[in-house]
Amino acid sequence: MSTRPLFFVVGTGRTGSTVVSRILNRHPEVLSLNELFVSLGGRTALPGGVFSGAEFWRLLSDPHPVFNLMLQRGAPLPEFLYQNCRGRYSPAMGVPAISLMTLPHLTDDPDRLLDDLGRAVPLWPVRPVAEHHRALFAMLADRFGRRVVVERSGHSLDWVPALRAAFPAARFIHMYRDGLDCALSMSRHAGYRSAALATEILDLAGVSRFSELTEQHLSHLPEDLARLCIEGFELAFTLDRPIPVQTFGRLWSTMLARGLPALAEIPHARLTTLRYEDLLADPSAELSQLAGFLGVEADACWLDTAADLLSQDPVGKAAALPPAELAALRNACASGMRLLGEPVRS
Repeated sequence: MSTRPLFFVVGTGRTGSTVVSRILNRHPEVLSLNELFVSLGGRTALPGGVFSGAEFWRLLSDPHPVFNLMLQRGAPLPEFLYQNCRGRYSPAMGVPAISLMTLPHLTDDPDRLLDDLGRAVPLWPVRPVAEHHRALFAMLADRFGRRVVVERSGHSLDWVPALRAAFPAARFIHMYRDGLDCALSMSRHAGYRSAALATEILDLAGVSRFSELTEQHLSHLPEDLARLCIEGFELAFTLDRPIPVQTFGRLWSTMLARGLPALAEIPHARLTTLRYEDLLADPSAELSQLAGFLGVEADACWLDTAADLLSQDPVGKAAALPPAELAALRNACASGMRLLGEPVRS
């Protein structure tokens, strides 16, 4: 098994990293693994101990329970690329985890690629899960003729310690964005709205985890929040409940406070940063720097293609919020902005 240079793009999510996956996928030397680890359950994609090839294949191919329920309830996330192809799997059958967001990013025929993996992976020997992942990366890199592997999952900043433990030689790209715009984007995304509702439930109940909730707690919650706990929290993805935008500013700041210390422990040569606003302002310079970090060439054709993929949406959308909401959001994001070394606007 040949080892490819391995990189992880990490961040809070809603930072513009999805388009970076698309840009990297256009580079002839880069295997872009889009949302692989989030598809496999985040940290649960890196369990301890050893797995047989058949056990690892189940990790890859068993449907993600929450994501598949969202599909069944007609509330998919825009990141679910499989729904845009004419694949053989339906929500009722269960869409294989690796097929939901990762394989359709690589090929127009994700079912064929899944079948090819399914013939090979179950025959692999018993070994640590990280070794299985490295073998998977190598197999896909060989198939697509790529030399460098870059995995990018949204909401991945918390996983840095686990990723470093599993892949000690890996290097990291921390992608971030102005906190106000990031929080505003979170407020419009079903996944982050669900996280905010979970936090609200725990705060109202005065407990730190859902396992501590009792019937007495539920009886004092608002009816719609209690229903989530009783009937299944996947309903949160369709619940149209007003959530103040500053809630997402606090969520963003908390994620940075929790995740940045782990980045600070990474040797300088193994870490770089990519700021979304800088990428939009000067794509050629930022992508050339990123290519240099990856050890690949930033040729003119790739840079031109990348510029076409970048959104032309203006930055600073949060500034259009009503003054009181904007002030509350700025206050909620202030601690996170300071952690990033970014100016805090009054």
